[in-house]
Amino acid sequence: MTMTAATGAAAEETPVPGVPGPEQDPYIWLEEARSPEALAWVATENERTLAAFEADPRYAQLKAEALAIFDSNDRIPFVSFRPDGLYNFWQDKANPKGVLRRTTLESYRTDKPEWEVILDVDALAKAEGKEWVYQGSTCLPPMLNKCMIALSDGGEDATIMREFDTTTKQFVEGGFVLDAKSQGGIQWIDADTLLVNRNFGEGTLTESEYPFTSRVWKRGTPIADAPEIFRGEASDVWAGANLLRDNTGTIHARTAFRGVSFHESLNYVWKDGEWLQLDIPKKGGLYGIVDGHLLISTDEDWTVDGQTFAADSLIAVDLEEWKADPNGAKKTLVWAPGERQTKQGGAVTANALYVTLLDNVVGKVLEFNFANGQWVSREVPLPDNATLGIAASSNETDQIMYTVSGFLEPTTLYYTDGTAAPEVLKTSPAYFDPAGMEVEQHEAVSKDGTKIPYFIVKPKGMVLDGTTATLLTGYGGFQVPRLPSYLGSTGKLWVEKGGAYVLANMRGGGEFGPMWHQTAIRENKQRTWDDFIAVGEDLVKRGFTSPKHLGIQGGSQGGLLVGTFFTQRPDLLNAAIVQIPLFDMLRYHLIGRGASWIGEYGDPRIPEQRAWIEGYSPYQKIVEGVDYPAPFLWASTADDRTHPAHARKGAARLKELGQPYYYFEDTTGGHSGGVDNDQRAKLQALQFIYLMQRLMGPAKGA
Repeated sequence: MTMTAATGAAAEETPVPGVPGPEQDPYIWLEEARSPEALAWVATENERTLAAFEADPRYAQLKAEALAIFDSNDRIPFVSFRPDGLYNFWQDKANPKGVLRRTTLESYRTDKPEWEVILDVDALAKAEGKEWVYQGSTCLPPMLNKCMIALSDGGEDATIMREFDTTTKQFVEGGFVLDAKSQGGIQWIDADTLLVNRNFGEGTLTESEYPFTSRVWKRGTPIADAPEIFRGEASDVWAGANLLRDNTGTIHARTAFRGVSFHESLNYVWKDGEWLQLDIPKKGGLYGIVDGHLLISTDEDWTVDGQTFAADSLIAVDLEEWKADPNGAKKTLVWAPGERQTKQGGAVTANALYVTLLDNVVGKVLEFNFANGQWVSREVPLPDNATLGIAASSNETDQIMYTVSGFLEPTTLYYTDGTAAPEVLKTSPAYFDPAGMEVEQHEAVSKDGTKIPYFIVKPKGMVLDGTTATLLTGYGGFQVPRLPSYLGSTGKLWVEKGGAYVLANMRGGGEFGPMWHQTAIRENKQRTWDDFIAVGEDLVKRGFTSPKHLGIQGGSQGGLLVGTFFTQRPDLLNAAIVQIPLFDMLRYHLIGRGASWIGEYGDPRIPEQRAWIEGYSPYQKIVEGVDYPAPFLWASTADDRTHPAHARKGAARLKELGQPYYYFEDTTGGHSGGVDNDQRAKLQALQFIYLMQRLMGPAKGA
């Protein structure tokens, strides 16, 4: 999901029948992220919430425990491979904004690697008087020493970009600079040329506030004079041009896309002086180049040349044949999912393709190669019954790193140079004591009879009398899976204190492939909310917990998930953490980049689709005469993705009705965090104090 802060949408919008305006909604003024009135309201709410939570005698301990985990120097410093070493971005107590640093593989193998600092973001922010948050870099292959560094002020998704030389460890004097903050990025064509997808001013942003034009920018020329090479349409979600590169950095084609909805794109290739539309599914795209073949991925069934490729498949075409005839090249199946399987991430090394899979929500990694005229695969030998991921891979060699983790098992980093089975390279320390804890997987039956799996982490031998304080969480949207992973601070601050933790795998997510997602979007989005409620009901039915001791938590789309639960079934729980949420779904298309998600939820401007949304929009479902479970809503002022207006308005509506609630707004950091570790620890402590007060009762002796 992606979005930006509203800056006066309410005043500029064209009224649409059925979509609330200022006459129907008295809190539209809270959609101005940084207006003096809105910030004064935030300050008052923050003061009230902090007084309620920080006074709890458990608060100081919880914050200290969380901070010790976030500041730990023993955690794994994850890296990326570059020709001049292994790169890592690191934040700790001494470097709250972080440092970009590098080391050698030999040093990285030791318990205390020797790091060379490349960029000190704290020093940069202090020197420039900015709240810089490092948002990554895009570097020129194959040496990767010329980079465009992305920085955001305060944690927004929108960034500025500056050219940086990792050899001199300096920003390039007179180098490329994009100093107007924007969504979108760049790609290096060569050392003196960039392909730029950014906001170029009037007529270059879609209705969803994303760039839809691309330019080629030559060094030493004004960006305003850079020629436009591709233009989508204002009605697209987003659009732009790309470079199709292999692992050596060689450019084989110039491609482009138009995102006609959040989940659908039209794809193009520059061929014979024009943009040729590719005959591939709208829910599909180019996956990468391996062994002289271009791979295509599809999220829907694809019938072509008399054969049908199942949704979620990988299909290959000979690269040279494709370059000569992009729509006529012969298609060959590389991989198709089995029952309850779906592919996740992927990586290409010098000689192979690696794909992470979910097999009934259990991780596997497959290695693919084209040999003797056919595609062959093998399973990479990694631990069973764990969540697996690809942490890093090298384009130049067959070096690759994997992560292995579980709810109770700290993350382990495996490494291989491609000549032997992966070996343990590093292991994260244990941040909580798992003794006496166990993990079980169960299924709940949703309203329409579909079985919904969920995991529960609980004390061994727990008495099933409904008294265990239980935190239920999930996501259920955008084909994003929620998988077992080390609980870390949640294990320390919640499970170790006697609470149970539940992770639900609702439809709308990506745990079982594209159809698990597509069956619960738009007119069927209520299925996601039904699935989450069904898991809550199942927890009570089995005696794991009871409504008095059940709490729920979710962020972004997960915040909407929590909002629908506590407004549809307030009788089933006693706590709800609604974090950085979507909440007002009848105006979400007007708040920042909400229009980009119409493919997931529908368009409230269209009466038929508004009817779907109106049935569950949490903001409108807060009504008189209902006893809600005192939710805790929190957001970030700098969040330019889901925008604080959603949480603010939910709190304001509860206050109007005299309903108990808590609200907190982090004034630094964006949708994805970006705050320093002290602020992260504070947010963790606030949430778990809230849960303890609601589900466990007051502190002993208090």
